[in-house]
Order: sequence, then C-alpha cells, then structure tokens
Amino acid sequence: MKNLNESTKIELWTATALIIFVFIFSAIQAVNIHSTFPQPIPYEPNFWVNMLFRHIISATCYFLLALFVKPELQKKDTNPSNAIFFVYTLIQVCAFTNLIDHYLLILLSVKMIANYFSRELQNKKNRFHSDITVLFAISIFLQACSLLLNNPIIIRASFFFILPIAIANYAILVFAVIPNLIDKKYRLLKFSGYSFLTTILSLGILVFLFSIFDSIENSDILGPLMGINPAIQLFIVPIFAWNVYKSRNRKNIEEITSLKTELGKSDATLNFLKSQINPHFLFNALNTLYGTALQENAERTGEGIQKLGDMMRFMLQENVEDKISLSRDVEYLNNYIALQKLRTSASSDITIETQIDEQLNDFQITPMLLIPFVENAFKHGISLKYPSHIKITLQTHENKLFFDVHNSTHPKLDNDPEKLKSGIGLQNVKQRLALLYPNSHELIIRENAKEFFVHLTLQLTNNH
Repeated sequence: MKNLNESTKIELWTATALIIFVFIFSAIQAVNIHSTFPQPIPYEPNFWVNMLFRHIISATCYFLLALFVKPELQKKDTNPSNAIFFVYTLIQVCAFTNLIDHYLLILLSVKMIANYFSRELQNKKNRFHSDITVLFAISIFLQACSLLLNNPIIIRASFFFILPIAIANYAILVFAVIPNLIDKKYRLLKFSGYSFLTTILSLGILVFLFSIFDSIENSDILGPLMGINPAIQLFIVPIFAWNVYKSRNRKNIEEITSLKTELGKSDATLNFLKSQINPHFLFNALNTLYGTALQENAERTGEGIQKLGDMMRFMLQENVEDKISLSRDVEYLNNYIALQKLRTSASSDITIETQIDEQLNDFQITPMLLIPFVENAFKHGISLKYPSHIKITLQTHENKLFFDVHNSTHPKLDNDPEKLKSGIGLQNVKQRLALLYPNSHELIIRENAKEFFVHLTLQLTNNH
C-alpha cells in the first residue's frame, strides 16, 4: 500500500472496518437467532470458517473494485481492460450463491457508482465499460434491497435472474447490433428480428441459470419468470437501447457539424488571408487616385474610387467576423452595385433595377453571404452585345430577410472559358448556408433560356 495515495488508503481502511463490523454484527445476530437451540449453530465446527470466508470474499471484491476497476475507468486515452467484466461476473456469482452478505452487496454497489462518477469523462473508449458499471451497480443494489426487505420471491428472482440478462442484452444491442444496422435498409425489421432471437436465447439462459443457482427456495417461480422475461427482453430493453443510441448519435452529429462549421470558417479565413496583397499600399494608391480625380474634376471617377476603398476596408476589417450588422453588409452590397453601374452606364441596352431597403434594425448576418448572388448576376447577366437586365430586391420583415436576384442570360460561345462553369461562388455559398443556417434558410434557384432567378429567405438574429 506504499504506492497508494492517502485518500485511497483511507477508503480501504474504512471499507475494511465496515466489513469487520458487518462480520461482528452478523455473528451476534446468528447467536441471538439460534440461542434457543440445544446446540447453537455458532458453535458448529464450520460456522466461523464459512462466515469468515464470506467476508474475505466481500473484502476481495471491494479491493478489486478500488485497486483495479477504478484505475481502469480513469485511463485518459486507452481502452479499459475487459477484465473489469470478470470482476463484475465474480460479484454476481457470489451474490447468486449467497457468498456475500446483503449489507456488503450494498457497499459494493455504492463503490461501483463511485467508480462510475470518477471515470475519465474525456475518454470515449470507456463508454461501454462505464455503462455496464452503472447498470450492474443498480442491479446489485436492487438484489441486496430485495433480500433485506424480504420482497416477494418473484421480485427477488426477477432482480437476480432477469435483470443481469437484460443488462447483457442492452450492452450487445447498443454497442454491437444497432451500430451495424443504423445505416442499412430495413433496419427496424432486422432489429426486431434480432430482439426476438435474443429473447428466445434469454429464455434458455434463464432456465440454465435457474437450474444452477436456484438458491431461492421455491422452484415453482420458473413459470412466472418465463412469462415476465419476454416482455422485458423483447420490448423494454430494445426500446431503451435504441433511444440511448439515438440520443448519443445525435450528440455526435452535433459535434461533427460544429467541427465542420469551424473548419469551413478557418478555410474561408485562410483563403481570404492568401488573397491579401499589401493592403496599406492599395489604400495609399486609392487615396492618391481619389485626390487626382478631384483635381481633374472627375467626380464620377472619384466616387468610384471612394466606393472601392470602402469595399476594401470592409473586406479587410469586417469580413473576418462571424457576424456583422445587416446594415454594414447592405452598404457593401450597394457600393458594389454602384461600381457596376458606373461600368455599364454607357450602354442604353443595360437596365439595372434595385430595391434595397435601408436597414435601421439590429439584425446580424454572416458577412459576404449575399454578394456572390449579385456578382454572379453581373458576370453572367450583362452583355455588351445583347439587351440585358438585372433586378435586385432586399427586404426584411420581422426577423426574416427576403432577397431576390433576377438577371438575363445570354448564350456563350464555344470558346468561352466560363461556358461550363457554374455561377461565381454559388456552390460555396450553398455550403455556407447549410453549415451556418441549418433549418433556418430557404434557397431557390431557377434558370431558363432567358433568365436566371435566385430567391433567398433567411432567418436573422438580433445583436443581443
């Protein structure tokens, strides 16, 4: 015990003292019960040997739980030893054969519960062993209480025979059967078939256990047990196991989705950083051009340069945020459209209509989520050879954003490198919407020979 920490030493000494106390209490109780016999049982040759042996078994089981099972469940990144189940089987067999005192069974169950709560929570590899630990602790506790309370024999037999089978059935279902069926066709039908087969098998196991460990003095209860067992193994255990697995799987899916979202944000940030080319130089160059345009009275050129500078400032400062105000994103959108109007204003065959409401609210939105649709409209909807039109509307009502983009389409030449390409960033924005706004957006994209149409409905959040 030199290598044990002080808390473990205190625990083991305390457990030893409790076992000795139970030994003395059991001996006194036996003397009182049999004091009227001519030859009291405590004075029979084998009485003290049997009682001492039973308490040594109890102490051994406790020491195994404290010195072996607990450290195994506290491993940080490796699988616990399957020898844990041998310890549990030993305790159950001793309970079957009445080799452990009822009070000490309760002590062992409490120790198993303590082991469960002290396990390493970050190690997912111990989930199977942890489940069995807490279920087996409950089973042992119920067995001991049923004996101490002298429950009807059918209840005691159910706890001693049916409950351990149900735990084994649960473990096989959750950790072996359901994971192999969850993604297959007719999984519910196959799952029901397996449950039916395990129920038949459990009846055979029940008969076998009852014939070996019939320490309960009434053999007439086998029939009622055979009637209770199918209801538990065929309905209660499979339903419980299925719900447990689905609940855990839902948590795993949420964790994976969260990781994908963070990965998507990291990729977007990395790509954005790669695209930055000495921003201070670009700002200085734009300021120089803006000053030159004003000196030459080129007001439209100066206006364009100013809007381009605002857009670049947005890209560098706010595009890296998770959420920004909707008003700032709309401002960027308006600047982009204004620049495009400057480029296309010389042509009378190009019509650009916008109906973008001013946003005086505190709604938040992921930056650069709307602009790909507008970029796509100007890239594929404007032609200097054919009449072209673009119409963009953006409105908010309550906490929803309604965004529509209509643009003309034109036939592409065979040598046009863009002919086989889809719209700018449309695939990317679809993925971002799926990751960042799951179940809170609706995206409709339609295309015919003359027009391309996008409708986006987005549920927004407030800045609170």
